[in-house]
Amino acid sequence: MTPLALAAGPVADRPAELLVLLAALAVVPAALVMLTSFLKIVVVLSIARSALGAPQVPPNTAVTGLALVLTALVMAPVGERAVAAMREAAPAERGIAGTLAQVERGAEPLRGFLARFARPDDRAAFVDVARRLRGPGATPPGEQEFAVLAPAFVVSELRRAFTIGFLVFVPFLVVDLVVSNVLLALGLTQLSPTSVALPFKLLLFVAVDGWKLLARALALSYAG
Repeated sequence: MTPLALAAGPVADRPAELLVLLAALAVVPAALVMLTSFLKIVVVLSIARSALGAPQVPPNTAVTGLALVLTALVMAPVGERAVAAMREAAPAERGIAGTLAQVERGAEPLRGFLARFARPDDRAAFVDVARRLRGPGATPPGEQEFAVLAPAFVVSELRRAFTIGFLVFVPFLVVDLVVSNVLLALGLTQLSPTSVALPFKLLLFVAVDGWKLLARALALSYAG
């Protein structure tokens, strides 16, 4: 029997588990964006690129790639704990029920990560939303449910990303204002302030090693 047939044998014997696996793989891209540090990192990097005044440099591929690398760095401990938890949780029964129980045990580190970085007021807001959607008489939602933690985490991360983006944008805005006023004082109204300010903003960003500072600060914001 060929190795391919040997590998396909157990899968063929468990078609239901294969369907569950395929369904899980389908939601992995959305989970990567919404339930990890990727969202905040890519938003901040995109704002920094816009603040420079060169919206196509670096290209989207480079920004997304840097965000993915930093996300892998940040989420590595969470992934290691999840794998260890799944290995320890030997399924009591075979089939879908055992697999789901193992996955649920492995999801606990992710739940802890979301709870840690979801702001308390955001969690409380979505607990109230879930309670209203379920209606009277239903089981009240808890703050540790994924249905509450996921949107609370996303909203919290977006708030932090825009706060950091504002702080990143201010120095470049100052450069734009200074260049614009200088050109106006010299009577050089035919020159575009944006084009003249771009080299100075690039020089400022390179002088402070901006990409390294941003990448380091974003990764360390999840430390501790």
